[in-house]
Amino acid sequence: MTTLARGSDTLTRDALAVLQPGFTGTTAPDWLLRRLGEGLTSVGLFGRNITSPEQLAALTAQLRAERADVLVAIDEEGGDVTRMEVRTGSSFPGNLALGAVDDTALTQTVARELGRRLAECGVNLNWAPSADVNSNPDNPVIGVRSFGADPHLVARHTAAYVRGLQAAGVAACTKHFPGHGDTAVDSHHALPRIDADLATLTTRELVPFRAAVAAGTKAVMSAHILLPALDPARPATLSPAALHGLLRAPVSEGGLGFEGLVVTDGMEMRAISAAYGIERGSVLAIAAGADAICVGGGLADEDTVLRLRDALVAAVRAGELPEARLADAAARVRALGDWARHAGGPGAAEGIAPAPEAGLRAARRALRITVGAQPYEPPTGPAFVAAFTPVANIAVGDETPWGVAAELARLLPGTATATYGSEDMRGDGGTSGDGGAPADGGAPGAGGAPAMIANVLADAADRRIVAVVRDVHRHAWMADALDALLAARPDTVVVEMGVPQAPPSGALHIATHGAARVCGLAAAEVITGGVAGG
Repeated sequence: MTTLARGSDTLTRDALAVLQPGFTGTTAPDWLLRRLGEGLTSVGLFGRNITSPEQLAALTAQLRAERADVLVAIDEEGGDVTRMEVRTGSSFPGNLALGAVDDTALTQTVARELGRRLAECGVNLNWAPSADVNSNPDNPVIGVRSFGADPHLVARHTAAYVRGLQAAGVAACTKHFPGHGDTAVDSHHALPRIDADLATLTTRELVPFRAAVAAGTKAVMSAHILLPALDPARPATLSPAALHGLLRAPVSEGGLGFEGLVVTDGMEMRAISAAYGIERGSVLAIAAGADAICVGGGLADEDTVLRLRDALVAAVRAGELPEARLADAAARVRALGDWARHAGGPGAAEGIAPAPEAGLRAARRALRITVGAQPYEPPTGPAFVAAFTPVANIAVGDETPWGVAAELARLLPGTATATYGSEDMRGDGGTSGDGGAPADGGAPGAGGAPAMIANVLADAADRRIVAVVRDVHRHAWMADALDALLAARPDTVVVEMGVPQAPPSGALHIATHGAARVCGLAAAEVITGGVAGG
């Protein structure tokens, strides 16, 4: 058994320091404030905690009054993954749009403006950017969250994003190490496996992470993925070979030489929790070289914090987790908190010139527009938006609206919309809204695409149809429905708001490279004959 050189109180404080929990509500609960006084150093915020910038600023001030060096973290990628604008859609396009423009100065400007807004609200750690190379176009969880499929393009934009975010005093947390792009499984649901050899990992997945480290990223987030070339038994989050060996090892030894904070992806995700449980998983992660345990996306209560604290303390006392490793992890968390205290917060935002139009300008430049065989004539009256909607992945969530209907209705008053999913292949009809999340997958019913499109045509009547799709190449039902719609109404406008892998189709095809609110606005402008290019 390990001999404890320090008191139990110090050990308990270290165990609390390495946790990054969430909570429910828009003000800090008493239990959270109490644990901050006992050693908790980080808090994670989610959409459920935010109603407005003013409320968020008050919340972070409440946390900071209890602990001046608290790390207030958020999962604010912009684009499809937003927490600050979860109910309206993001003012910033996501990574794929920025990669499509391929202007690193623009990427840095967007990241700096996003960071400025976070800092103004008192947030000082962002679990972003995604440095994953989207080498598998069928990836169900990364997709538009990646800058693209070219490792070097992803690398230069990852570095630009890190520089922009940290210029605003917000620590970047580059993810998902060592790369989640070549997976066909969402780690929220199960454990993905990447069978690439080390040579492929070195020349593809690791290129952006090396660039992020060179750019000075303050943190790196591990991925819950199994890479047998690195470790045949444990996913990267729990693998000493991946974290201590590859990420921390000196460059001269083939590693990345990273010396900052290593944060785990959410430990409640089933890739970890189903196989190990969050207590055992957290112990293994710290032992493997992680410094901070992210938990609270779905588990957001005091009981979770206490269970993880006690599991870490018990592991040290049982000799399963070296006390020095836990102490080192806690010290790294506090060091980043100290950096953020001096570099970040509302004061950092004061010195940066606002760039309120940066997101929309980037979204406009990201559009890829293809005109069909006939010259395109914009609609002059109300349109009808048919949103072909797949199930949202957990990282994106189903709370955030997406599409073009809201923006198009402002430009073309009277525009209506309905949502159609794979279940509508039965001929049951669409449901109102622009961005719901009906069930996806499974065999279509007897009606098939003709039954669905009969409903679309009936709903649209004589209005111009705008079909909004998302990753049409990944959803056979969606591709069939789109083909049937275009056969019936060749003047249909098609807006692809996911990865534009399928060939362009329609009288006008607009690839937005993401579903942020500004992407929808940029597309609506073009549909009505307005601004393009920005």
